[in-house]
Amino acid sequence: MQNRSTQFLLFIAVLVLTPCAGATSIYSALAQLEEIVADDERRQTSYAAGEERIRFCGYCHGRDGNSKRDYIPNLAGQHPLYLFEQFEKFGSGAREDYVMSQLAKTLTVEERINIAVYYSEQKAQPRPGADPRLAGKGGQFYDQRCAACHGKTAEGFRDMPRLAGQPAEYVTLALKRFQGMDPAKHTSPMIGISAVLSETDIQALAAYLQGL
Repeated sequence: MQNRSTQFLLFIAVLVLTPCAGATSIYSALAQLEEIVADDERRQTSYAAGEERIRFCGYCHGRDGNSKRDYIPNLAGQHPLYLFEQFEKFGSGAREDYVMSQLAKTLTVEERINIAVYYSEQKAQPRPGADPRLAGKGGQFYDQRCAACHGKTAEGFRDMPRLAGQPAEYVTLALKRFQGMDPAKHTSPMIGISAVLSETDIQALAAYLQGL
């Protein structure tokens, strides 16, 4: 598995070659995002602009970033860099979804940044109801296989997504999607990781993460 630094450098290289909305270069967009996150006043301004722009996003992902449907991911608490990266992937076709692929193409770079900042500051709400025994097994598996990249409490880190509080149905769908990817066409390390997961492993992980 590539380390995080290598993955991030590869991500930057891909983005440089990927067209996106507006004339702003990806390098300057990433620099702008980093500067906004580090500056309280600019972050608040970006947050307010993002709050105005997420009306359509809220129908599925929730105004507070907690999804209204179990097959749709929470955006609350995700790192803004990760959220920005997903917009770029949907816009370029590296990641596909009927709604998101179209939506990403309509957003300017500034709007992508503002939405990422807004959702990154929302609080993810865990979904109760998972089988405690299954969740316990999932927790053990997570500590062994997933914590090194996604964090001890699944909080995520920069371009590594937050998994804590994600709906079990979404986690299950995402892992199965990775299992179905062709490694000759996709470079995600999750392809190899998911390949060794059994149906029980997936259900246990999903149950554990949903309740965090």
